[in-house]
Amino acid sequence: MKKSLLVKAIAMTLALGASATQAADLKFTPGEEDRFSWDSFEKFKTEHDLKGEKLTVFGPFQGVESGYVDTVLSYFSAATGAEAEYSGSGSFEQQIVIDTQAGSAANLAIFPQPGLAADLASKGVLAEIGDESAKWMAENYGAGQSWADLGTYANKDGKKGFYAFPYKADLKSLVWYSPENFEDADYEIPETMEDLKALTDQIVADGGTPWCIGLGSDAATGWPATDWVEDLMLRTQSPEIYDKWVRNEIPFTDPAVVGAIEEFGQFALNDKYVDGGAASVASITFQDSPKGLFQSPPKCYMHRQASFIPAFFPEGTEVGEDADFFYFPAYAGKDLGRPVLGAGTLWAITNDSPAARAFIEFMKTPIAHEVWMAQDGFLSAHKKVNLDAYANDSLRKQGQILQNASTFRFDASDLMPGKIGAGAFWTGMVDYVGGKSAADVGKEIQAAWDAIK
Repeated sequence: MKKSLLVKAIAMTLALGASATQAADLKFTPGEEDRFSWDSFEKFKTEHDLKGEKLTVFGPFQGVESGYVDTVLSYFSAATGAEAEYSGSGSFEQQIVIDTQAGSAANLAIFPQPGLAADLASKGVLAEIGDESAKWMAENYGAGQSWADLGTYANKDGKKGFYAFPYKADLKSLVWYSPENFEDADYEIPETMEDLKALTDQIVADGGTPWCIGLGSDAATGWPATDWVEDLMLRTQSPEIYDKWVRNEIPFTDPAVVGAIEEFGQFALNDKYVDGGAASVASITFQDSPKGLFQSPPKCYMHRQASFIPAFFPEGTEVGEDADFFYFPAYAGKDLGRPVLGAGTLWAITNDSPAARAFIEFMKTPIAHEVWMAQDGFLSAHKKVNLDAYANDSLRKQGQILQNASTFRFDASDLMPGKIGAGAFWTGMVDYVGGKSAADVGKEIQAAWDAIK
């Protein structure tokens, strides 16, 4: 199971269903609350009349998240007069292939994995969104060219085009901590990787343990380490090297990849750095590993994990008060900007229509982002959204990190073949914290990739 889907499976209860939205379903009244960019809504409304049209959308969102999609669609309906219907499925990745092959797909499909969208584009079943939209994204998203590239694929003739519009991001480059513990120890938030390593040593010198790290996740044990390695690849190598690694154009045995694994080892394999010592890293579950932040005295001071991890903090923990986060920093001495690792969804046209084209244009407006931002579970790299629209300070800070990124890269293991990204890479990292060298682990992972026909 891919990491993004794994997290969804453990973090929420899923429910099937479809729902139609109408203008009467608006959650926030147009014109009220200054945190919303109502001018963008009104401008879009004057430019689009789709009365009598219907828009169908299919994706992986279910339960509460399905309701958030309905909220966005209700504003599209209010602006255009079109009826909009969303349906979600836990079997999205299998069903969308069946639907496109049968010619019965919804107008828009929401892809949690760029690889599947790229595969369908290569088979000629996605409609090209167009270079103008790719250019718009490069200019209007933080690290915009990264996002435009994420939705650019080759068609069945090998010609590249922009086929998938990134909308709704997930952020992974975060370090969680207890503000109270930092204040008591007089520690400052590190601005660079050099500062982070100095802080790590300072905590040890003060008699504390800097990090809580846990890789346990049942059959998926090892995946948290792959996130570490991916983040460190972006902080030690150029984005181009990262991309070549994802495409297997440089192997896991390349010094760049082995070096990133060893960078992770500098944190995870030092008994003084990790709660429970290096030997405990593989056995502690990722759900339990951050709990040491909240014990008294603290069993650790920092925990690197994605934006979803507060779901596993002790009951009653208030993010922003009891727990907070900072950007997993880049090296000051490597001139690689502010890279961000994450994931997200991409929206593509699977059954072309005027309403589908209009919705692509709607996603360019700030209001299309803000009405989901104001609820939960939505981050946007759109530089023109009003950050005050976010439901809380935690989401707002994460949104700022996305806006200020110089480079965004999708989780590498989620882009690799399943046998590697959700197999050999996971087990290889467990072997690494168990004592194998980074070079040997790299050889084994690469051998598994080479064996794929």
